[in-house]
Amino acid sequence: MIELSEQQIIAGVADRLTRKYPTFPVETVTAVVRDAHARFDGRPVREYVPLLVERFAGQELEYLAITASRTALDQAVAV
Repeated sequence: MIELSEQQIIAGVADRLTRKYPTFPVETVTAVVRDAHARFDGRPVREYVPLLVERFAGQELEYLAITASRTALDQAVAV
């Protein structure tokens, strides 16, 4: 069995979220994933960290997408 490091798994999380949210630049998705991963620095139990990082980063990106949509809609209505 091949074991992946946590960093490799987190890189996979960033790749999946980049494909799921193609309207965001890769750098934005990577930064959101990195910030979510940083929440778990120093925590002793690492087993579920990648799952939680994907969930938290996905929620943040979803929030950013909704906010961007609303901003665009507000700008279109204002014109």
